[in-house]
Amino acid sequence: MYTASDLRKGLKIQIDGEPYIITEFDFSKPGKGQALYRTKMRNMITGVQFTQTYRSNDKFDKPNLEERTMQFLYAQDNEYHFMDTSSYEQIFLTREQLGDNLNFLIDNMEVQVLFFGDRPIDISLPTFVNLEVTVADPWAKGDTSGSDTKPVTVQTGFQLQVPPFVEQGDKIQIDTRTGTYITRVKE
Repeated sequence: MYTASDLRKGLKIQIDGEPYIITEFDFSKPGKGQALYRTKMRNMITGVQFTQTYRSNDKFDKPNLEERTMQFLYAQDNEYHFMDTSSYEQIFLTREQLGDNLNFLIDNMEVQVLFFGDRPIDISLPTFVNLEVTVADPWAKGDTSGSDTKPVTVQTGFQLQVPPFVEQGDKIQIDTRTGTYITRVKE
């Protein structure tokens, strides 16, 4: 069991049988009375967000969460199929469940799939991925209108800003937490 004093950003708790993740957290102690814990939470199954205030004596259950290593196989319609690397069991997640992770997901990539009971609800990608640049406009040398970056599109369709020397066909490393360019990859 967690108490309200255990609450922090990123903590996963269970309320009314559903798993929630705390996305924002604020603590305040008024002059009189109990301390207040203001949280913004997201339901890990439905994605619904809400704000709630708790007092220091409130208690929360730990959700029954488990991570398994799985390999991304293929996408079909709105379903993204994964295979457990140890039992070869296959599951699928929807586009809504994957969210921004789709920007970096490529065939045969190993990911950590988060399960609530027997139900898959989320994935964790590797921190860095190497993707091929599919669209890169040439950089105009005389262009001094702004910073020294240009937009490119990688093989998953994700667009980001990179230095001007990156060209179409190059492989680049991207930080999946922020979606930013790290370096060009030599093969």
